[in-house]
Amino acid sequence: MPIEKNDSQLLSELAPVVDENLTRHLAEADGWQPHDLVPWDQGKNFAFMGGTDWSADQSTLSDVEALALTVGVLVADNVPAYHREIAKHLAQVGPWWRWVGRWTAEENRHSIVLRNYLMVTRAVDPVALERARMDEMVRGYAMPPMHLIEMLANSAFEEKAAAVRHHNTAALGEDPLVAVIAERLAADDELQSLFYRNIVEAAFELVPDQTMRAIASRIAAFDVPSVALPGGTDSTAVLAEAGIYDPAQQGEKVFAPLLRSWNIADRTDLGSEGEKARDELSALL
Repeated sequence: MPIEKNDSQLLSELAPVVDENLTRHLAEADGWQPHDLVPWDQGKNFAFMGGTDWSADQSTLSDVEALALTVGVLVADNVPAYHREIAKHLAQVGPWWRWVGRWTAEENRHSIVLRNYLMVTRAVDPVALERARMDEMVRGYAMPPMHLIEMLANSAFEEKAAAVRHHNTAALGEDPLVAVIAERLAADDELQSLFYRNIVEAAFELVPDQTMRAIASRIAAFDVPSVALPGGTDSTAVLAEAGIYDPAQQGEKVFAPLLRSWNIADRTDLGSEGEKARDELSALL
């Protein structure tokens, strides 16, 4: 009979793997500094401090680059809501809690570098951006109900999707510094996805059917976090149109690399329920 474990049991039994992967993550992570990537010599005061307020002709970024960075900063600015939702699923002690803190700090670093870059270079309207930030944080984020393995798989997919978005922003190649910033963010997101990927792999060793079901259910319901942009448009459609992140390519760009790493197609440790979930997953993709 297939083994099943509740979230409390899994939190306890997976804790050593979390500790091991947090240690690895800290050893591999680039300790880059946000202030190094901001061209401070381009900065000047706004009218409140005796300078000149923003106007559209001051921006040197393309509309696509400005859009990509705006979405990036609005998503990262909402990290308190994401922190709360992740923390609800993970033990608030030990390696799980240390991971939540580390992940939150890394995401906040993304917000810092993006906002400072946008303000110093006057790449976007600062008033519109601040109003959008206020609206987005008031709107907040609520994760749909999930069990632990579902949350871990979903987080692996979300971080992989964020890395794809940042890689595509860098690939525009229009501004060399934007490309450097975007690749730094993508590297963080790839490592974060790897952390979650490895914990899901460990869950397969404990409860293969339960893990396969969790992966299938999250792929079936997966949506990247979206934000309301200045002007009222939704980021998902706009990013897809701009070629920065297209949900139609999620199967290839986001899901497939992780499914290969979990050896989904060739696993031989599944019971009938796991096989059923794998069949459903094949149909989805």
